[in-house]
Order: sequence, then C-alpha cells, then structure tokens
Amino acid sequence: MYFGSWNVNGIRAVARKELLPWDMMPEADVICLQETKAYPGQLPPELAEPKGYHASWCSAEKKGYSGTAIFSKEKPDEIIEGLGVKKYDAEGRVIAVRFGELVVISAYFPNSQELGARLDYKLGFCRAMERFLKSQLEEGRQTILMGDYNIAHQPIDLARPKQNEKNPGYLPEERQWMEKYLKKLDFRDLFREQNPNLEGAYTWWSFRSGARSRNVGWRLDYSTVSPSLSDRVQSIGHRPEIMGSDHCPVFIEVT
Repeated sequence: MYFGSWNVNGIRAVARKELLPWDMMPEADVICLQETKAYPGQLPPELAEPKGYHASWCSAEKKGYSGTAIFSKEKPDEIIEGLGVKKYDAEGRVIAVRFGELVVISAYFPNSQELGARLDYKLGFCRAMERFLKSQLEEGRQTILMGDYNIAHQPIDLARPKQNEKNPGYLPEERQWMEKYLKKLDFRDLFREQNPNLEGAYTWWSFRSGARSRNVGWRLDYSTVSPSLSDRVQSIGHRPEIMGSDHCPVFIEVT
C-alpha cells in the first residue's frame, strides 16, 4: 500500500490552483492531509468526499484553522478522531484510521511560536501523542505516524541550523522530544536512517525570498513507523516536485 501525506495549507487553496491531493498522488491508497482549514460541510462534494475515496475528517472548532483529514480507497475498519484530550482535539490536529491491525495517523503538531510562546502546549501534545501510540502498540497494532511534526530533528534537517537555534521548530526542547520519541517508543525514521548524510531533503520552505527555488528549507514532515512495521517498508521519500503549498508531500510504501 502507498501512503501519502501533505500539509496542504488549506484544502480550498490547493483546489483553486487545481492541485488536488488525489490528482497529485493518484497512486496513493491512503492520503493524509494537514491544515485542511475547513469543515467538510463547507466544501463541495468533490472536495468533502471525492469519488473513489472514503473521507475521514477532524476539523478545528475555530473556522479556517488547522484541521486534518484522511482519504482512503478502502473503507477503514475504524476511524479514531483526536487524542482524547480536549485542548488538542479542539484544534483538529489528529485523525487516524485502522485497517485490520494497521493504524495510519494524520497529525498536525502545534507550532511552538516565536520565543516559545506555545512550547508548553506543543510538548503536552507530544506527550499525549506518545500515550496514544503506546496504547496502539499495547493493542498489538502496527502504526504509521504521518504528518507535519513542526520539528527539524537534526542540523541536517534544515538549511541554516546555526541561525535557527532559537527559532520555533528547532528549539532544544523540541529536538530532545523527537530524540526521546524515536528511542523510547523505538519508532523508526527510516527516511533518515536510509539517507544519513543526504542534505537538502526538505519538506517546507518559506514563501519569502524564493526560498523554495533556492532550497532554503526545513524537514518538518515525517512518516515514522512502529518497530514491527519497519521490515515491511519498501520505499519512503519526499515529493518536492508537487507544488501548491509551502510544504511538499511525503510518502511511504508498505507491503
């Protein structure tokens, strides 16, 4: 199965550009979206539930903000909305679907904001995500956590690490959590494991100053997998050629 994930920065925005996710990634069996910025009831049917897909939505209470969704060619056995924590679920940051023993999560991690104004909120979200993942592992499920983590884990994951040491997304506390997450739960960042020295592999670029054309970016979007799933991964990577958002899609293919 082919899984794609994309922070679209507004589903209606990519629709206006005629760059819809299912058209950009027709090979994907499952498409995870972040920052949908819409309720399905606000959208025309071809966006809310496109032909050939089952749509699962988790929208923020605040209109035009945040939101996640998953579109799958196969009907899920179960849809899981949120982490079960009101202050995070109110922002529509997590939606998951289950196919048998496989759980696929679309997650939009909070931005810690300038001067770490929302750092505590973000780290709390990260801990809630850990608990959710642990509960899935305890159920004997294999898990793929896809989405915008809003964290550049290592210096190689952004173009200008020295200049960004005090900036959101690269704060020490965020990077420490990512390190702990990969070690404590033993989830695998197979893209980096397979490409340990690959520079310039970014998934987000500022709209300013032609950052994308110059590839001055950050790697903020990931597809991490639970330990028992790692041997089934056939390919993993980024799709920088797909335009329409300040993020590019990431993908993972599993047998």
